[in-house]
Amino acid sequence: MRLLNRSAGRLSRHRRGPIAGLLVLVCALLLTGGAYAALAPAQADTDQDSAALVKEGRELFLVGCAFCHGQNGEGVLTQGGSQYGPALTDVGAAAVDFQVGTGRMPMAQPGSQAPRKEVVYTKEETAALAAYVASLGTGPAIPDKELYSTEGMSEKEIEELVVRGGQIFLANCTACHNFEGSGGAMPRGGYAPKIRDVEPRHIYEAMLTGPQSMDTFSDGNIPPEDKKAVIAYLNTLNEAPSYSGFTLGGLGPVSEGIIAWVVGIGLLVGFAVWIAAHTTRSSKKKDEAAA
Repeated sequence: MRLLNRSAGRLSRHRRGPIAGLLVLVCALLLTGGAYAALAPAQADTDQDSAALVKEGRELFLVGCAFCHGQNGEGVLTQGGSQYGPALTDVGAAAVDFQVGTGRMPMAQPGSQAPRKEVVYTKEETAALAAYVASLGTGPAIPDKELYSTEGMSEKEIEELVVRGGQIFLANCTACHNFEGSGGAMPRGGYAPKIRDVEPRHIYEAMLTGPQSMDTFSDGNIPPEDKKAVIAYLNTLNEAPSYSGFTLGGLGPVSEGIIAWVVGIGLLVGFAVWIAAHTTRSSKKKDEAAA
């Protein structure tokens, strides 16, 4: 019993000593480091993948984009001081995904409008370019699918969304894109492109980034749920049939008025002239027969 008491006393004295505190601290650090090492590899792998994607994107950027936008995305000015290629330091990944994903970039030649054309880069290359440009500064990221997709929503919820989207579209978008999204002319050589049969992601990105002559509708101007509503409304336009038979480009009363005046009234005038000429010939024949 005395031996046990002596051993306990020695241990108690050692626990109160400075070395014991140091040993406890070292053990705590080892346990913390071991736990972090067990949980951190996934995050480290993600960071390595992101760095590799940014590196790949820079290589693609230097080959296909640096001539107009500069080697570091700082933009290029002409000798006259005009902008040859805008700076990309704060456009974000969403702008790259829209411009490159729709084939607007790279442009065949500088102009006031970048037309949509066949896509040059693959989806993987587009993602790499977007990652590199996003690393240059701030800017909106590529939107997640739930921000623009109506998957999982009930029919009633979609109907309510479409109604609200139609109201927002008519109030903010028809002045440029036409009442049914067929596009229209803009000042200084620009134009509002047709936005029917366009991927919902690209429509969301266009509202978010404001490409070319389009205004930028940030989440403060049009919240994400309203952007989804506009996209849902445009999806119904893609599915709606043309009850008149001829859409005439969907350009509204201008094209319809031209067709009415040129074709409709022109045919009526031509028919009236034909009747008058036919009547005159018939009268001459009767007069000659009577004589």
